[in-house]
Amino acid sequence: MTAEPIPDSPTAGAFLPSPNFGERRGGARPDCIILHYTGMPTAESALALLRDPASQVSAHYFVWENGEVAQLVAEDKRAWHAGAGFWSGASDLNSASIGVEIVNPGHDGDLPPFPPRQIDAVVALCRDIAARRFIPPERILAHSDVAPERKRDPGEKFPWGALARAGSLQWPTPARIDGGALFRMGEEGPPIRALQAMLALYGYGVELSGVYDRRTRAVVAAFQRHFRPERVDGEADASTIATLRALIDCLEKKKAAPR
Repeated sequence: MTAEPIPDSPTAGAFLPSPNFGERRGGARPDCIILHYTGMPTAESALALLRDPASQVSAHYFVWENGEVAQLVAEDKRAWHAGAGFWSGASDLNSASIGVEIVNPGHDGDLPPFPPRQIDAVVALCRDIAARRFIPPERILAHSDVAPERKRDPGEKFPWGALARAGSLQWPTPARIDGGALFRMGEEGPPIRALQAMLALYGYGVELSGVYDRRTRAVVAAFQRHFRPERVDGEADASTIATLRALIDCLEKKKAAPR
């Protein structure tokens, strides 16, 4: 008789196995956490999909609206949650990450607020994973960060500040929105390339072309959705650029701090 698996995280109350996983490629170990919303009408339908072998999708953890947490895939295995993406030089994000699905119908369901008990559970889960896996705060990512042209989750209503207050996330104060766009689609020149370079320095997958193209707009929207959610339009206004500079400054200060 096979023993039931035990969750890797003490925050998980049950292990509900999904068959949708494989081995992490190239001996990779998870060095980031990717947060998703389920994007389906009900928690039951989302959980069923993540456990259906025909769906070919899964995640390591599943967080209900009431704060209950279940594990679906062992942390040392490669769950199929991120899909095609890029972050800070890595393109196989499934091998490099722990995936967390948060029950919420998403943008197609009018993106309702995440209940406080659910957010408390996500914070506790991320803190536990990060502590055990030595994952730094800047490596707790949105699905939209790693796949900005395909994904919008967990969305601009996800309270990233709650993770920051818990010490789990780097979070600059968003600069005040007080003007229109500085850069829009089709514009070209060294200032555009400098913006692309800052986004790439933080980790986003963007070509340093000097052209404000579709990819750049999608990456700017992903950045806004995560760090400046008051207005998500993909246009690089002064507030977006100031917030990005503050974020990079936080990261540089962290790197320079004595260990």
